[in-house]
Amino acid sequence: MRGFRTLRNRRYSGSILTAIAALGAMASASAWAGSSQPAGFRWESSLPLITPPADGAPGFHGVKDPSIVYHDGKYHVFLTTATSNGWGVAYTSFADWKDALKAPIIGLEKAPMGPGYRAAPQVFYFAPQKLWYLVYQGGDPLYSTSSDISDPTSWSAPKPFYDTVPEIVKQPNGKPGWLDFWTICDDQNCYLFFTNDNGSFYRAETSLAEFPKGFHNTTRVMEGRKEDIFEASNTYKIAGTNNYLTLIEAIGPKGRYFRAWTSDSLAGEWKPLTPDPMNIFASADNVRFKGRVWSEGVSHGEMIRSTSDQTMAIDPCKPLQFLYQGLDMEKGKTYEYIQLPYRLGVITAKGPNPISRMCPK
Repeated sequence: MRGFRTLRNRRYSGSILTAIAALGAMASASAWAGSSQPAGFRWESSLPLITPPADGAPGFHGVKDPSIVYHDGKYHVFLTTATSNGWGVAYTSFADWKDALKAPIIGLEKAPMGPGYRAAPQVFYFAPQKLWYLVYQGGDPLYSTSSDISDPTSWSAPKPFYDTVPEIVKQPNGKPGWLDFWTICDDQNCYLFFTNDNGSFYRAETSLAEFPKGFHNTTRVMEGRKEDIFEASNTYKIAGTNNYLTLIEAIGPKGRYFRAWTSDSLAGEWKPLTPDPMNIFASADNVRFKGRVWSEGVSHGEMIRSTSDQTMAIDPCKPLQFLYQGLDMEKGKTYEYIQLPYRLGVITAKGPNPISRMCPK
């Protein structure tokens, strides 16, 4: 969830971000033309694919923080909605991306999950229990379950992962500083990763048998400048290898972007994936757009996985795709934070990259 606590009182100018987007477009075109990042990533972005409905209720400002699985012939997307009533979690589904714009966006407040502050969902199928899990923030990390991912009224009442807040995440004022929770499991354990909008990346763990209970050993895994390790972490198993990938959103002069690290263990040390100084995964410098440049950077998103289960696997032998939120602002218009016109699009990797080179074929 995009810096909700720290940025909500700021105003945002479409003119400034339009200029940033133009700079990013020029840098992107230069990088593509000269193939100046042969060891890194190159991406192509779609136009916005999921947006607030054109005929929707007034005050539906944006869609953000997507989580996506492909199951039973459809894409199932859970996302944060920003409306005049506040933040919530909603669901949409479609068989093909060409149908995404027309697919209804259905809020989950009528499910037992209920109304209230809900944001930054992550969805996956927990195979040992034959249940779908929806992990999200409601101040603290919460989860709901369902036996039918396609039924937005089926999600259970929220339950917390923790009985008490770990001391390590408490701020000087005593309140917790944690957000954007992400679950991934290996053969023995499940891990809960999260960030704090202030330069820290954390991990907690429990056994596969105990999940979702028993999270303990909450540890700071990485630490850096606030701008360099900000939020929206997401972690994956690279299928067919012994490697894992972690992406974390950062803040740069051309907008938000993602950095990448790799490890041979979810409980291990994370090392930069690429040799460039900021181990860039996706940014204004390596994304070109099909059509107009509609976003100033690449913000909170999720890889389109090869499986829907708790292993969070991605296939290095197929072109990578990342569903992300971008800002589609009107030039000259000023926005409050909740009014920012976030839209969802997909970037697709073009050419060889550090993940495709791990393909075991």
